[in-house]
Amino acid sequence: MSKLFFITGVSSGFGRALAQAAVDAGHQVAGTVRSAGQAADFAALDAARAHPQLLDVTDTAAIDAVVARVERTLGPIDVLVNNAGYGHEGVLEESPLQEMRDQFEVNVFGAVAMIKAVLLAMRRRRRGHIVNITSMGGTITMPGIAYYCGSKFALEGISDTLSQELAPFGIAVTAVAPGSFRTDWAGRSMVRSPRAIDDYDASFAPVRQARLEKNGRQPGDPARAAQAILRLVESDKPPAHLLLGSDALGLVRTALAQRLADIDAWETVTCSTDG
Repeated sequence: MSKLFFITGVSSGFGRALAQAAVDAGHQVAGTVRSAGQAADFAALDAARAHPQLLDVTDTAAIDAVVARVERTLGPIDVLVNNAGYGHEGVLEESPLQEMRDQFEVNVFGAVAMIKAVLLAMRRRRRGHIVNITSMGGTITMPGIAYYCGSKFALEGISDTLSQELAPFGIAVTAVAPGSFRTDWAGRSMVRSPRAIDDYDASFAPVRQARLEKNGRQPGDPARAAQAILRLVESDKPPAHLLLGSDALGLVRTALAQRLADIDAWETVTCSTDG
């Protein structure tokens, strides 16, 4: 059955790969872009099924009107995919607080504003699926991406809570957490704070260098991720969380195992606070 997807950020990366896969599968796709050139490029995917929408998700005042126009002209939105986002890299002490605010404006507030714009109609119809593209960085951490991980931890928590709030209305919510994929995330889409403090050279400089060297050679294939997301939205019982990539699977399992070990090791202290 054909669905109407609303996907944010379809000019490149996961958004573009998913839009292409959805169109090829016979679905309609309304996709957000930020320039007329990107709009023309997206429309060229399929004149009948690819519908560009000029929108910057940080312009939250404009979102409701765009969503209303899509539903008026194309029909009910079946699947919202919050894909628009970017990475920030920088040691926390060296990174201006404004860069954290900017990171959260796109990765968190933009996604939540999109969700709020589609919820009334989905709730009235008692159906729909909200897919939030998070990251394995919403569960694991590493030096130099505190702002990014913070934004993805936040979106994971919001997604998990929302899945419980919306389940009674037949609306599914899934946080899709990719590992390392061959997108622009570590390249032109990443904001990098300048280095300033020598004390962090030993711990962070190798991390930044390794990320730059691996860019374009990551194990994950965006086209395969797109097919996985299509399978997800066709499921009768979609999960609240879905990892993508073998690296994400291994790293998240290790992180969760360590967290459980710490909980067990400190169980006595934890329980000592009951009065």
